[in-house]
Amino acid sequence: MKEILKSLVEGKISIEKCESLLKAESILEMGDVAKFDCSRKDRTGFPEAILAESKDYEDLLKIIKRYFTDDEGKIKRGMDNLIVTRLSKDKYSLLKDDLSYLIDGGFNFDYNSQGRILIIYENELLNFNKDLGKIGILTAGTSDIFIAEEAKVIVEQGGCEVITSYDIGIAGIHRLFPQIAKMIEEEVNAIIVCAGMEGALPSVVAGLVDVPVIGVPTSVGYGVGAGGKAALYGMLQSCAPGLSVVNIDNGFGAGVYALTIAQTIAKKSK
Repeated sequence: MKEILKSLVEGKISIEKCESLLKAESILEMGDVAKFDCSRKDRTGFPEAILAESKDYEDLLKIIKRYFTDDEGKIKRGMDNLIVTRLSKDKYSLLKDDLSYLIDGGFNFDYNSQGRILIIYENELLNFNKDLGKIGILTAGTSDIFIAEEAKVIVEQGGCEVITSYDIGIAGIHRLFPQIAKMIEEEVNAIIVCAGMEGALPSVVAGLVDVPVIGVPTSVGYGVGAGGKAALYGMLQSCAPGLSVVNIDNGFGAGVYALTIAQTIAKKSK
């Protein structure tokens, strides 16, 4: 970037050429494997994450190595925390061995086995911004926690505190009300609700609170509910206002959406 700006100042390139080069510079080329969008955080407020699921292990390793090392193989400093989602325990073990030079170089690996999500960081794992307030996360059952944990890590990595309460579904609805009351007292900006089976919990929550509710249908169910479609249809058909719905098992998307709400509120309150 410095070289490009220097060329502009010296009159070697035009403003238009400088703009094109800077745009190209913001995409990290990785051969034929991937193009890493390094400026996504500047545009959207949240960095790009790597989806490990369905990727060949060698390609995944190459992408991570390229993110943290330059063309000469030297470790780059000052990089944003790297998020790797849907990462199996087996692949995590392999990465930890193959990237041991990063650990030796002062980097840390934080793996959430429930959410199947890895954060590789150099300086801080979490850096909360009080202006962003808090986000609540609920699950109907313990089987939905794996998606809730994915959302939790994403929200926290975005600088926002999280309040969680798990296994409070409508099968024992008396468990729900104290937890919602607590979140409202804490003035959460939004509530993420993960539910499988018939997916009723987000509708119930949306009918009780005055903040946005983000429904996450999970692939927990059987028979007509297999794969999470019954939960998805139920949430989409909800008559409760203030409910938005993401795709099945999309904890990542729910987390980013909740962060967008928190960031928008923070900007408006300044």
